[in-house]
Amino acid sequence: MAGQLVFTPQQFQEAATKYRRELLMLPIIGCYETLQYMTGRPGIRYKENVGAISGDAQFAPYKPSRSTDFNLNVDYRTLETYFGSVVAKFEPNSAVSTILGATGATKGDGQMQAPTALHVLALIAKGLSGHLNDALWNGVRNASGDTTADLFDGFDTITSNEITAGNISVANKNYMKLTEEITTANAVDIAKEILFSLDPRLRAQDLIMYCSQDFADKYNEAYLLTHGGIVYNNKYDQTTVEGSNGRLTIVPLYNKMDSKFIHVTAKSNMLVGYDQMSDVESILVKEYEPFILSYIATMFFGVQFESIDYRRMKVIELAA
Repeated sequence: MAGQLVFTPQQFQEAATKYRRELLMLPIIGCYETLQYMTGRPGIRYKENVGAISGDAQFAPYKPSRSTDFNLNVDYRTLETYFGSVVAKFEPNSAVSTILGATGATKGDGQMQAPTALHVLALIAKGLSGHLNDALWNGVRNASGDTTADLFDGFDTITSNEITAGNISVANKNYMKLTEEITTANAVDIAKEILFSLDPRLRAQDLIMYCSQDFADKYNEAYLLTHGGIVYNNKYDQTTVEGSNGRLTIVPLYNKMDSKFIHVTAKSNMLVGYDQMSDVESILVKEYEPFILSYIATMFFGVQFESIDYRRMKVIELAA
């Protein structure tokens, strides 16, 4: 197949069958910019209970007659992955031309690395990742929808639902709302306010502050203005919140651009579910009309917090 520039529908189907697992994984890998700060959970179809288990039994001075009831507390949450599909029509020659333009594999030694049918399918599969990445925070499940944003509830949507239900609240110590807009004058003070508000058991962990690039920029500007004369301030980009002992890392994400929340939690608490392990997910290439092929794929995908307990996470809602 190598060296060819024209492929038959059969060759595309053979590539889809042979490299099914790799092609199904490409949309996940393509979200790496965000998913590197989260925890993947493969092998999940539809629903699986996740969460933290705790109890109140404890060691005490030895007494043969002492016994206590162990109150088992299970903070169950449901990580649900939704079954999604895509039918992407493509014209093979155009796809090959796109790859050739990107690689320059048209002359001399480049012809030895000319694209294969797999390259064309990989180009389509990877393109799907951008929409998954976009929806990780603001996706809203709509079973009758036609876009990736309709496939599953994103983290911000889950957060809003939990706030409405009263499960994320000031009373539960896992929520705070800012009273002023974040600016280059107050960003450092607000970041410290968030840090100091964390439960000591949460603050003792290695945490990530999931925020927008705008917040990170304002933090850097504010830090420069307020710490310019300090010897240890030897760089512009501040990657951790001052006072956190390097344990609260600022992670700006483009898909948090319009978010009204900042999330502070550990990487292990941010779950991204997908399957990749069963035969339910599939990739097919079919020819339904002359010169046009259809890339047909199905996959499972969804996100969830492992726990919203104040010892595991804190949500900060921005001022309106």
